[in-house]
Amino acid sequence: MADDGFATAEILPFARLMGIETLEAAQQRVRLRLMVREDLCTTGGILHGGAIMALADTAGALGAALNLPEGARTTTLESKTNFVGSARAGTPVTAEATPLHLGRRTSVWQTRIEGEGGRLVAVVTQTQLTLEARP
Repeated sequence: MADDGFATAEILPFARLMGIETLEAAQQRVRLRLMVREDLCTTGGILHGGAIMALADTAGALGAALNLPEGARTTTLESKTNFVGSARAGTPVTAEATPLHLGRRTSVWQTRIEGEGGRLVAVVTQTQLTLEARP
């Protein structure tokens, strides 16, 4: 696990509520894990799409934050999700976010969400906006 003073999903309030664990947090790759719980599922015990999107958003935002200049902040500007498969309650899913673009004002991150055995659950592409440091 990274020890960079910021980059753990566990310190982010919503990520903590979701139960997201940080596996790796670096400027070029963020890996997170989420155990699929019943309270994160739709009927039938399948992980809710909103939970998938929240996991991916956390991963991409964390990656963007690791690339910010001193004092700057980031916020999600746009996000697109392709749902490919499903994940059942009681199983883990992992998210791996990597940058497609790291610019001065924006960064674009692609996150793969995988279930058991590396089975693809979703692919999310998001754009993070860099907000300059407040005076």
